[in-house]
Amino acid sequence: MEKITVLKIGGNVVDNPDALGQFINDFVRLPGKKILVHGGGKKATRLSERLNIPTTMIEGRRVTTRETLDVVTMVYAGLVNKRIVSLLQAEGCNAIGLTGADGNSITAVRRDPRPVDYGYVGDIHHDGINLQLITSLLESGITPVFCAITHDGHGTLLNCNADSIASAVAIGASRIAPTELVFCFEHAGVMEDINRPDSVIPLITHEIYDSLRKAGIVNKGMIPKIDNAFAAISAGVESVTIKHSGAIACQSGTLIKN
Repeated sequence: MEKITVLKIGGNVVDNPDALGQFINDFVRLPGKKILVHGGGKKATRLSERLNIPTTMIEGRRVTTRETLDVVTMVYAGLVNKRIVSLLQAEGCNAIGLTGADGNSITAVRRDPRPVDYGYVGDIHHDGINLQLITSLLESGITPVFCAITHDGHGTLLNCNADSIASAVAIGASRIAPTELVFCFEHAGVMEDINRPDSVIPLITHEIYDSLRKAGIVNKGMIPKIDNAFAAISAGVESVTIKHSGAIACQSGTLIKN
């Protein structure tokens, strides 16, 4: 394979039919082999509220109780995943929706409860990506669509941060072919001021990242996104960009570099 592009779309894109439709249209037209990873946290939070199940977030990461695990599995692996796959099929992109349990594609371990107990949240094994399966699907012309549910290999499903899934999948894909990772969401990139569209930070290094966190410019859900971006770059992924979901074919957004 000449190149693999791994794209991750966030819950706000998934939740917006127009934004999702535009993304799907652009995604299908991207050249080369592609893998899609999606979130869906907004829908999971709304369903939890309807079921009177409390939602707790710590630094952008969802605390997953047994009840919350049931909800996120229904939403991520069911409703959201199958809607995205059906939209891709409608555009002529033969796709398959997957959790980490399907085809044993991604295995994880339950996160250590110290110092913070996140419940049924998984951290992906260093060798937890099934490269044989991914290679077989891509070579068969099938686009994998991963949700943020994995498993531990012993019968327990685990909720993973979708950015972590995207990073791990990209790292695995980089063992197959040169790989690019793109985090797509509702903003033009990492912003100095969320209310100023022209305040995109074009480049983030470790040093810049440290200063942005100290200043409170980078916080909440952006923290795991950038942490996972650095993890991918450090492990062999050629490039990582954070950009608007409607600009995946453009040279724009925030580039992450070591």
